[in-house]
Amino acid sequence: MNDLLLLMTAGIAFLITVALFPVVIPFLRRLKFGQEIREEGPSSHQKKSGTPTMGGVMVLFAVAITTLLFLPFILGDGIGRKTALLLIVLLGYGLIGFLDDYIKVALKRNLGLTSKQKMLMQLVIAAVVYIILLTGDFSTTISIPATDLSVDLGAGYGILLLLMLVGGSNAVNLTDGLDGLLAGTASIAFGAFAILAWTVTGDVETALFSISIVGALLGFLVFNAHPAKVFMGDTGSLALGAAIAMIAIILKMELLLVIVGGVFVLETLSVIIQVASFKLTGKRVFRMSPLHHHYELKGWSEWKVVTAFWIAGLLFAALGLSMEVMAG
Repeated sequence: MNDLLLLMTAGIAFLITVALFPVVIPFLRRLKFGQEIREEGPSSHQKKSGTPTMGGVMVLFAVAITTLLFLPFILGDGIGRKTALLLIVLLGYGLIGFLDDYIKVALKRNLGLTSKQKMLMQLVIAAVVYIILLTGDFSTTISIPATDLSVDLGAGYGILLLLMLVGGSNAVNLTDGLDGLLAGTASIAFGAFAILAWTVTGDVETALFSISIVGALLGFLVFNAHPAKVFMGDTGSLALGAAIAMIAIILKMELLLVIVGGVFVLETLSVIIQVASFKLTGKRVFRMSPLHHHYELKGWSEWKVVTAFWIAGLLFAALGLSMEVMAG
């Protein structure tokens, strides 16, 4: 296969996204689908109140169109089982996020779905995906990065899958807090898995699906870079987190997700540490969590924080790629 297919797929998703947003953003403004900024967040964010949200809908739309219409044409065949599973996860978790966003911005209920409602829906989709996997020739063995060791989890793999999809979804959701932060870090992580799928496993389906997300995210970044004209919303962040976890599952690089998605892991850990510390000692470790807000409150500009996290994302991706090459 020609490497130009990767560029072509990313380019198609990018162009779809860039073409749609100039139409969609004014439409969202007319519907008054503006983001409500939490009072407990950094005070500098209050000026962002009213910025259109739910931009993740267009990201998912671009990926779905690229996958369903263009990939079969590029590959000369219909979409395969892997792509279908990836779409189920992407759009399923995207629907959860859409419901949450819609309740917040359209029905003007600040909390959206309750945490229990979101968790239940996330678990149901993860369980359905696991059942689908069991009907095929799927291995429950996981590999240890940078080694030739592997462990067969047996039935325990189902628990790992649930943790990955739900955990990945929520970890990426936590990262979506600054202009361009999630779009940039997620582009890097999905790009790393696209390279791994293309060069290491030879999984063309998963590689093209991954790179289509990169293209859509870069198109979104055109309008989401500081100062953002549109926000991702839970529609996009919940879907992207589950999708990258599913990609790691399909590629049998489950543990490598922790490395490649290192930024998302750190963001999640900062929240866990903050909550645990406050409950146990009454003291906070960070000025605010997730971690990106801590640096904001230390006096870093928003762009400086985002750039630093992008660089961290690149370093984590490079580490993940090198570990997989070592194992190979």
